[in-house]
Amino acid sequence: MNQASTIQQAKAELRQHIRQLKAQHATQLAQQSAIITAALESHPLFKAARVVLLYHSLPDEVNTHLLISKWCAQKTILLPAVVGQTLELRPYTPDSATRLGAFSITEPMGEAFTDYGAIDLAVVPGMAFDCRGCRLGRGKGFYDRLLPLLDKTPTIGLCFAWQRVAHVPTESTDWAVDEVLS
Repeated sequence: MNQASTIQQAKAELRQHIRQLKAQHATQLAQQSAIITAALESHPLFKAARVVLLYHSLPDEVNTHLLISKWCAQKTILLPAVVGQTLELRPYTPDSATRLGAFSITEPMGEAFTDYGAIDLAVVPGMAFDCRGCRLGRGKGFYDRLLPLLDKTPTIGLCFAWQRVAHVPTESTDWAVDEVLS
């Protein structure tokens, strides 16, 4: 087995392990999400940010729905929309037309936001993170293709404490975050 397939196998095993942990902690996700998003709201980078990339969470991720609703009147909130193999960023407001997009994620339908240099903070999900900020996604590479476009933007990963692991297997195409809140 070559190194790339060994890394892919390690990633698959870690994803499976995290899925099992998510199932074990399912009843605690809402309470833990509130604590994690409160920590994000009090973070100096979030407080200072005018334009924030967030994500519309899936049921097993740190829930960002209330966070988006709470802050979309004070900050420009960008949410990703899957377009082919890329994430297109779109502004979200309470009046935004939305649709259920890829992976059953609610996505805004407005114009694409392409002024990546104007983004003050990017907040991203992950299946797992390690102490170096290495991130394991769901395996489609969407954020690994997006984050290089935001290379000067501070990035924060959100996860539950049990999603922090000693080591995330990585390849040259994987992008780490600057900080992880859990």
